[in-house]
Amino acid sequence: MDGLTTGFLEAGEGEPVVLLHGGEFGADAEIGWERTIAALADRHRVVAPDQLGYGRTAKVIDFVDGRRMRIRHVARLCEALGIESATFVGNSMGAVNLLADATSDVPMLPARGIVAICGGGEILSNEHVDALYDYDATLPAMRRLVAALFHDPAFPADDDYVRRRFESSTAPGAWEAIAAARFRRPGAAAPAAAPARGAPDYGRITVPALFVEGGADKLKPAGWAGQLAGQVRAGRSVVVEDAGHCPQIERPAVVNRLLLDFLAGPGGGAVTGGPG
Repeated sequence: MDGLTTGFLEAGEGEPVVLLHGGEFGADAEIGWERTIAALADRHRVVAPDQLGYGRTAKVIDFVDGRRMRIRHVARLCEALGIESATFVGNSMGAVNLLADATSDVPMLPARGIVAICGGGEILSNEHVDALYDYDATLPAMRRLVAALFHDPAFPADDDYVRRRFESSTAPGAWEAIAAARFRRPGAAAPAAAPARGAPDYGRITVPALFVEGGADKLKPAGWAGQLAGQVRAGRSVVVEDAGHCPQIERPAVVNRLLLDFLAGPGGGAVTGGPG
């Protein structure tokens, strides 16, 4: 598509749902959504693309505006698949990209509803965030990265799971495509901060939006989801307890129920309640 190899997973029939995985090293559509797709596909057409630089999709980077390039790529995929309107669900980077598009002057994604899972707002500065950004394509570093993503210590203790993510992160061109945007080698001092662009104006979001917070997320401050939802006209928030940065993997039954409830609501959904 547009000269770029593009991989995606697809299942089910009905109103479309597009799932956008996170941006950590070793992420892709299958790893990010393998515990979600089947549950949604019973009632919906589900499309989960490997975003640019990840999985089976081309390992490219735009040094000027990589985020916009990834959004445009997803929009073109939707066009190619005949998706004129969909509910979009994003985790971490996927959610940030959805919110960036929804608050832009000219949104490119045909969103009738948005679910942001652990994406949007502030990111903490701590050793867990460092584990994500300083990944050096080694197994021990991937284990630290997995420990940062999850609340349950069983995930970093699972050698097969860690190796699976490691293999995804070291596929030809994968590490380079993701690391290149930072312009620094792992462990090097961070460059001087760029001028702040300012927070997105979430009040510009006109579609129903659900913000899902991991109650034990090591990368984001507590309460961020409620703060952002309060700025959106049709915004709701929920905290999934005992879950880290990827609650759709760690607490899939809870998150799948939330997603199905949202999808069943008007205009793509509006959640009235959920786990405390």
